[in-house]
Amino acid sequence: MTKQELTNRGTGVAKWSFPPVHPEGRKFGLIAAAVTAIFAFMAWETLAWPMAGITIWTLAFFRDPARATPVDDRFIVAPADGLVTLIETVMPPVELAGPAGLGDQPMTRVSIFMSVFDVHINRAPIRGTIKRVAYIAGKFLNADLDKASEENERQHFLVERPDGVRIGFTQIAGLVARRIIAFVKEGDVVAAGQRVGLIRFGSRVDVYLPHGTAPRIIKGQRCIAGETILAEIGVDQDLRAIAH
Repeated sequence: MTKQELTNRGTGVAKWSFPPVHPEGRKFGLIAAAVTAIFAFMAWETLAWPMAGITIWTLAFFRDPARATPVDDRFIVAPADGLVTLIETVMPPVELAGPAGLGDQPMTRVSIFMSVFDVHINRAPIRGTIKRVAYIAGKFLNADLDKASEENERQHFLVERPDGVRIGFTQIAGLVARRIIAFVKEGDVVAAGQRVGLIRFGSRVDVYLPHGTAPRIIKGQRCIAGETILAEIGVDQDLRAIAH
């Protein structure tokens, strides 16, 4: 916790500040700021003002706010900020299937679409060990399409809890996204809500829920990475049925 956060807590005052910018985005922000400064120095106001807006947007895109993750091993938390666009029963990806992975039976997949205005830092949905990281080169179709899960550039993660429960999730590139970045590798131990990766400039994350676990969210709901509870492990009450 920072000194400012301790001061605010001690006084009971909630003070807003711009979230820190992830190191991956600082170079882009500096480049945009340098170009803005050149345009301003040359008195090219028609270019300088739009470029200043792009600089602010770039820094905002790579913002990395702190998150309060629920401390309960029963919960699967959202790995991404964004809109739930798909909740479907599908076969697990080949890269995550098999006896040492998610198995070979259909399972519930929750897809979260991140627009260019969402935070793009991705987080672990549960605590455990990273058992598998698999990068697949592919296309750059609209990430909101169902077939993006199989055709787009993507990166799969498999996390296993100490009790053997496994969760798979996938970073998927979109129309604008051109780089998927992992912060973790196979063998790393992660906490629920820990930062595990980043997708640059608009994308999607799929989460595969374990058998006997139904989603606690519905299509059209917005999620906050590391905070929104997607499901409770072992609870099979589907909110979609209740909503109807």
